[in-house]
Amino acid sequence: MQVNVLEAKNRLSELLRAVQRGEEVVIANRGQGIARLAPLRAAAGPAEPAPPGQAAAFLDWLARHPRPPSATKAADAERHADIQTRIEEQRSSWD
Repeated sequence: MQVNVLEAKNRLSELLRAVQRGEEVVIANRGQGIARLAPLRAAAGPAEPAPPGQAAAFLDWLARHPRPPSATKAADAERHADIQTRIEEQRSSWD
């Protein structure tokens, strides 16, 4: 699909949904292609993503964006303990 710059500006969300479905969009200036919108990688799963606001869309996003290794329960617990310690220190300084 090819669209001109103004049309791309006005329909960006729609064009990005088309790209998510695997289509390629060429943006043209005066009929000459100047840029290409294409999927970063092949979609794994259904060709049409679930509409926003539904659990399936969230689960799909979660599957494509796993937590980084540093975001572990142990690290979370350590940060929580550090915050609790700081809170207690602040409270004791008020007395």
